[in-house]
Amino acid sequence: MGLFDKVLGMKEVEKTKLNKEEAFAAVALAAVAADGNISEEEGRGIITGLARMKLFENYNPNKMGSMFNKLIGIIKNQGIEALVTLSKENLPQELRETAFAVATDLALADGTIDKSEKDILTKIQQILGVPEETAIEIIEVMLIKNKG
Repeated sequence: MGLFDKVLGMKEVEKTKLNKEEAFAAVALAAVAADGNISEEEGRGIITGLARMKLFENYNPNKMGSMFNKLIGIIKNQGIEALVTLSKENLPQELRETAFAVATDLALADGTIDKSEKDILTKIQQILGVPEETAIEIIEVMLIKNKG
């Protein structure tokens, strides 16, 4: 990345804002997009998981689609880590551990976890400030949940 890309990219990050629902979904999306590919199964899984949450009760399919288009655009233009960083600003403290748990569950849904997924989950944990002990407990539970 050149100097101008860095400066212009920083300005783009500064002007992009997410609401709390978008911030939550951004964390989940980051986990499934970490390997550079979002499979149809991962896409269905993330939408199904979020749609069951009270936080997204007012999100119809069109609104959900628009939200994901916005988030995917941020990934394409600024990268996954920038998306997670943006999410921190408007993700309430009480939802950060939940967002990490959902992201971990989605990353482990296929029964395996690759290096890119491990790396992004570590970044999510650090950026959101999820205590390491709590993150370890979440990972252990999600490993058990996704064994079968």
